[in-house]
Amino acid sequence: MSVAQNPLSVEVALLRDDVALITVQGYLDVDTATEFQHHLANQLHHGRRHFLLDLTDVPFMDSSGMNIILRVYQEARDLPGSVHIISPQPAVRRILDLTGVSITVPVSESVEQALELVDHPQQQVQP
Repeated sequence: MSVAQNPLSVEVALLRDDVALITVQGYLDVDTATEFQHHLANQLHHGRRHFLLDLTDVPFMDSSGMNIILRVYQEARDLPGSVHIISPQPAVRRILDLTGVSITVPVSESVEQALELVDHPQQQVQP
């Protein structure tokens, strides 16, 4: 699939000085991963420590997208900061679960739930 058929849209909203809500629409794959990475790197450069990645409108994600999420997770953790995935579609959630990414990077159903985990990280303990 070409980028022209499946363009990526990335919107950034600052919820706080150190918290960025990154809303992604479209396929997050080898053709679009570099653009996604640029947005995340820009937010890191501007001092954001916490990243809320809204994947509600991402119907497909391959290993390129997962690798970028894991990379920003590692960089944010070293700050210290955090990365949270919000509301992935079932196909994306299945990939996150099968690869173990959802064990490392918390998955929330809403922005509010993710913000609660930013404010109270001890609640991230999985049952």
